[in-house]
Amino acid sequence: MVLQWDQAKRFRTSLVRRRHDIVTQAEKGRAFGALHERDSAFIIPNPWDVGSARLLAHLGFEALATTSMGYAFSVGRQDNTIDRPETMAHASAIASATDLPVSADLENGFGDAPETVAETIRLAATAGVVGGSIEDATGRPEHPIFEREHAVERVRAAVAAARALPFAFTLTARAENYLHGLPDLRDTIERLQSYQEAGADVLYAPGLASKDDIVAVASSVDRPVNVVMGLRGVQLSLADLAAIGVRRVSVGSALCRTALGAFLRAAREMQEHGTFAFAAEAASPREISTIFQDMTCATTQ
Repeated sequence: MVLQWDQAKRFRTSLVRRRHDIVTQAEKGRAFGALHERDSAFIIPNPWDVGSARLLAHLGFEALATTSMGYAFSVGRQDNTIDRPETMAHASAIASATDLPVSADLENGFGDAPETVAETIRLAATAGVVGGSIEDATGRPEHPIFEREHAVERVRAAVAAARALPFAFTLTARAENYLHGLPDLRDTIERLQSYQEAGADVLYAPGLASKDDIVAVASSVDRPVNVVMGLRGVQLSLADLAAIGVRRVSVGSALCRTALGAFLRAAREMQEHGTFAFAAEAASPREISTIFQDMTCATTQ
């Protein structure tokens, strides 16, 4: 455990001190895997564009994950309306925005067939990311979740594609019951256990409704568990989550929605009251410009 933590720490330090060096995808893959082997949990925040990715890197986060909803909102669309080529272009933009490892939100793999899911993993690797998640949601309201056997075959195909890559690719398997009005904890745990047996590196059931649910999931598997915070409902700190066995914490579209919330409040203030008090909470243009200048210089040296 100490070795992997030291490796991840050295990786992060090297980015700060030697930005002019090329950080390879293989190096990112090793560092990302090492983050999951610590004894403590880490936060993997979700930028929605290049600017937010660079701000998060500047603040010292060690890895990033894309958000399908956040990206969709940023281009004026609903979630689950972005196709695979658009997703890959976005993943490439985020992966190349900083020297941090990036895991991609690959939704359900953009198709039902295991072969399609495997191709999505290969395309994500080509885009520059070193991890990705595959959901067991069908995208069809009348039957929102894949039958378990088929869902396992899809995860197995994704794992095989990931293992065939020339670098370490961290594959996250997601059980989507809770996000689709099916709060069946037993089925969710059994699915995650099946995905573990299929070879998934990280397990994730977004939308768990309580601390007890999270404890039940984390104690039922022996792979790192990702939990999403920033949704309505259960609110736990990083320390709380680490104490109950969670290894990784993401925030999905929460950062994007927080920014959009501030935007809407400001716009409504102007429209409804003709005032501009919102600007008192705005970020300093000098601070943001300096951060971006430093990041641009670091990535072009």
